[in-house]
Amino acid sequence: MPEHILFLTGKLAEPQLRRVLEEMNPEFGYTVHQLGLTVAALMTADMIRRRLKDTFGATRILVPGRCRGDIKALSQDLGLPVERGPDELHDLPEFFGKGKQKPDISRYDLLIFAEIVEAPQLDIDGILRRARDYRKDGADVIDLGCLPATPFPHMEAAVRALKAEGFRVSVDSLDNDDLVKGGQAGADFLLSLTEESLWVADAVASTPILIPARHGDLDSLDRAIAALSAKGRAFIVDPILDPIHFGFTDSILRYHETRRRHPEVEIMMGVGNLTELTHADTAGINATLLGICSELGIRHILATQVSKHARKAVREADLARRVMFAARAANRLPKHIDDGLMALHERAPFPLDRAEIEALYRQVKDPSYRVFISPEGLHIFNRDGFHSAENPFDLYPKLGVEQDGGHAFYLGVELARAEIARQLGKRYAQDEPLRWGCQVDGPEQQTVDPHAYKPAGTTLRKPDES
Repeated sequence: MPEHILFLTGKLAEPQLRRVLEEMNPEFGYTVHQLGLTVAALMTADMIRRRLKDTFGATRILVPGRCRGDIKALSQDLGLPVERGPDELHDLPEFFGKGKQKPDISRYDLLIFAEIVEAPQLDIDGILRRARDYRKDGADVIDLGCLPATPFPHMEAAVRALKAEGFRVSVDSLDNDDLVKGGQAGADFLLSLTEESLWVADAVASTPILIPARHGDLDSLDRAIAALSAKGRAFIVDPILDPIHFGFTDSILRYHETRRRHPEVEIMMGVGNLTELTHADTAGINATLLGICSELGIRHILATQVSKHARKAVREADLARRVMFAARAANRLPKHIDDGLMALHERAPFPLDRAEIEALYRQVKDPSYRVFISPEGLHIFNRDGFHSAENPFDLYPKLGVEQDGGHAFYLGVELARAEIARQLGKRYAQDEPLRWGCQVDGPEQQTVDPHAYKPAGTTLRKPDES
């Protein structure tokens, strides 16, 4: 039996939905049915249950992405599968072309060492709090940084406290005595040993990270690798990533050469020398470096969050490693996998152009304001008029809300969001927060529960509801 999909929608969206489906020319059969409500986003499962009298021979039903309520129960009541579609109609082609095979980003094969750089200056509780935050953001190993000429008398106690809470721990120091003490306290990894300090690896069971005896000296790294390999010891090597204009390109070549010389060894890259020392948004830097790691089989990185602009570096690295794993596993580009690393821009920021928005305006019969954006500007309209501008302040005199402080405040917030979205090239939907990818974890960025009913926004309430 061929598939036949029933699309449920509202009065305003019906013409757009029909046009999008016609342009898609889908292989399945379909029926478009509007339920008698103006705004499709206000559709609920209970409303569908009350109003839908005919399923038109459908094999499944697609409802708007923002439809609230228990869709599973609705499916049982109607005797048909009911599914939420995308939030925006213009995303339907992608929904049917790729949505069913959304890549799995639960997998990864790279470990993140998150360094607590100022560990000697924190007490045990402070170290544990930082470690918990790092673990929440995706860190696999907590790295205790030992500062030069800075006493760290509680280092061993910190290692034991972290181990007691189930953390894997590394100790990072230029002092070999610190490394021995950290290893004896139970540290899993030690950063870093050279061919001249391999005796430390004989004193403890911790896995050492090996670096060149002299900066850029891969031959010394080769000798250290040979020495520990002969003893059957596990180890990780780090050729050292340098900052831009201080050897960055040469250091990338060192990683490539190390992998060529040693196809099977475990490698680490300290990404902080780029994320911390480059004033650019770190999400893109992390994505690029994790892409290099994916190509070269580098399965360990050392990440830091010292500079204020790098405060989400661990979380970004966590998502980047998952995206790169999924792309590599599917032998595809790291596109259309997950948008969490695109905080400033989005793939399709403007679902409607001005002409389409004006077509919506001509169908509106109520006084509630709708806010949209397009490349041409900000647009706000109700039954009484259509107004456009690039600056929200130019719109205020036309809205007639001088005597309604609450409404004026609401429209100010929405127009501010709309202006930001238009300037950056982000998706804007009225009554919804802007999405900032993995950068923001506040309540406003949490995934909306589609099963919960959400009250209508201020402009969509009837006058006696406000």
